[in-house]
Amino acid sequence: MAVSYKDYYEILGVARTASQNDIRKAYRALAKKYHPDVNKSTGSEEKYKEINEAYEVLKDPEKRSKYDTLGSNWQQGQDFTPPPGWEGGVHVDFGDGGGGFSDFFQSIFGGFAQGGRGATVQDIFRGRRTPDEEMQIELTLEELLKGGTRTLAFDRTERAADGRPKKSRKTVNVNLPLGLTQGSRIRLKGQGAGGSDLYLVIQLARHPRFEVEGYDLVTPLRVSPWEAALGAGIPVQTLDGTVTMRLPAGTQNGKRLRLKGKGLPRRKGALPGDIIVRVEVVVPPKLSPRERELMEALSKESSFNPRG
Repeated sequence: MAVSYKDYYEILGVARTASQNDIRKAYRALAKKYHPDVNKSTGSEEKYKEINEAYEVLKDPEKRSKYDTLGSNWQQGQDFTPPPGWEGGVHVDFGDGGGGFSDFFQSIFGGFAQGGRGATVQDIFRGRRTPDEEMQIELTLEELLKGGTRTLAFDRTERAADGRPKKSRKTVNVNLPLGLTQGSRIRLKGQGAGGSDLYLVIQLARHPRFEVEGYDLVTPLRVSPWEAALGAGIPVQTLDGTVTMRLPAGTQNGKRLRLKGKGLPRRKGALPGDIIVRVEVVVPPKLSPRERELMEALSKESSFNPRG
């Protein structure tokens, strides 16, 4: 029986030589964009199912290898007849995505199941009934530093037995381990739709003082010209208090200085990140008479020429 060929690489927008990491990144971006709970446009649900099907094949080296043996000459949507011995089928429920895998998927991977269409999903996916879920969770830098447990509540839409969407409210307790930063993932086993795993993807909330570079925190430090020239002890605000940093004499505008171990915590046993202080030399907008007098005296006495 002829079916429509599906180019799983084209669906995920990756090359046939893409690494597993590239495939995973492409899937996450597309799944987030087309998830039925987020995207209500016409065709988004079918697109979401297609993306999940492509990922279920390409993320698994065994399935990807079998799929690749079909060759690279096929085009998306082209009539395709499975090679002899590849026939068979199994229905797989997508849970909150709705529907099952395509006839194309069934035609080339039916051989993984036993007993034809009545076989269980576990025969293919080792007990996972639906693809793993992902959702974003926003955390502050202070929460990353403190760790501990956070209670998370979210709405979920799943398919009821009659096929209609069913909304529910779910609450889970999330342990925040050391070592989290932007893009980190926390696995909640069995907390996804249909008993799948739920992955929480960390998004860092914008902070009024710090930018994040991995586990380092970058903050501006405004100093006067005489502090930069003579050196000084300058207070610097960290996530858990204030420390005094020694500003070396002759510090230039834009200089980056480090406060070791004052950044975000890494996993247990690893040193924390640093706070990187970016020096900004600020000229007074208005001088007092005495300050002007001193500045004029300095300009006459100094041999320094910043223009060489």
